[in-house]
Amino acid sequence: MAEAVAESALPTRSPGTPARPRRRRANWVPYALLAPGLLWLIVFFVAPMVTTLSTSLQQGNVDDGYVLTGNVAVYWEALQAYWPQLLRSLVYAGIATLLSLALGYPLAYFIASRKGRAKNFLLVLVIAPFFTSFLIRTMAWQSILSGEGGLLEKLLGWLHLGFLFDWFGNVLEFLHLSPNGQILGSPWAVVWGLTYNFLPFMILPLYTSLDRLDGRLLEAAGDLYATPRETFRYVTWPLSLPGVVSGTLLTFIPAAGDYINSRLLGNTNTVMIGQVIDSQFLRVLDYPLAAALSFILLILILGMVTAYVRKAGTEELV
Repeated sequence: MAEAVAESALPTRSPGTPARPRRRRANWVPYALLAPGLLWLIVFFVAPMVTTLSTSLQQGNVDDGYVLTGNVAVYWEALQAYWPQLLRSLVYAGIATLLSLALGYPLAYFIASRKGRAKNFLLVLVIAPFFTSFLIRTMAWQSILSGEGGLLEKLLGWLHLGFLFDWFGNVLEFLHLSPNGQILGSPWAVVWGLTYNFLPFMILPLYTSLDRLDGRLLEAAGDLYATPRETFRYVTWPLSLPGVVSGTLLTFIPAAGDYINSRLLGNTNTVMIGQVIDSQFLRVLDYPLAAALSFILLILILGMVTAYVRKAGTEELV
C-alpha cells in the first residue's frame, strides 16, 4: 500500500513529452593526465618546428638582422646546392639500418631465449655503450680503423690475417671509395660507425618483441611438421614485426641526421647533410639556408617513415 502511494506521488510524463537529457559531468581527468605530455610536445617539438620554418623563410644577414619575407626560393636553392649530401645521408642511414637489423636480430633472439641472470647480463652489455659519450665512442673507432698501428690491423696481424686488412683497403681503392687505400676515411668507415653507434636502438625493440613471443606457438608449428625455416618465416618473423619496425625507425631517423661519424671517420667525399647543416649554422652563419635544409630533411624522413609504417602494416604503430 505504501509503495502504491509513493508511486502515485511521483510526477508523471505524458507520452508526447520528450525526456529531459541527463547532464553529463565534464570528465577532465583524461585531459589533466595528457596535459604534461602535450605541453612537452608543444614546447620541445611544435615550437622548434615553427621556429625552424620561420627562420627558413627569412632574409638578411647576421649583422643587419633577419626579416620574415616568405622567401620559399631558399628551399630550391638548398636542394640544388646540397642534394648529393642529402641523398648520401639517406643511403648511408639505410645501409646502416640494414646492417643493424642483420646483426641485431640474431643477437636479440639469442638474448630473448636466455633466462635469469644470463639475460640480464647480456642486456647490460647491450646498453653499456650508452655510459660512454657518443663522441668518445666514435673517436675510438678512429684508433680501431686507423691503418698505421690501428687496433684492427694489429689484431689481424696477431691472427696472421693481416693480408685481409690490405686486401679490403685495395678493394675500397679499386671501387674509388678510398683514394689512399685506407679504411679510415672511407664510406665503409662512416657506415660502420653509424651501425655501431645506433645498434642498441635496433636490439632493444627487437628483444622486446621476441621476449613476448609465446613459445607454445613455436611448439605448435613443430607439431604441424613445420621446419625451423618455415617456423621462422610464418611464426617468428611476423610476430616480431612491431619490433622490426620500431628498431628500424629508431636507427634510421638519427642516423640520417648524424654528422659526427661523417666528420671523424670520413673525408670530404663522405659529407652528410647533418654536417652541412652544422656548418651553415655555426660557421657560415646562413641561418635561413640551414633551417631550410633541416626542414627538408624532416619532411623527407616523415614521408619515408609514414610510407614504411603503412607498408609494414603493424597495428601497434599505425
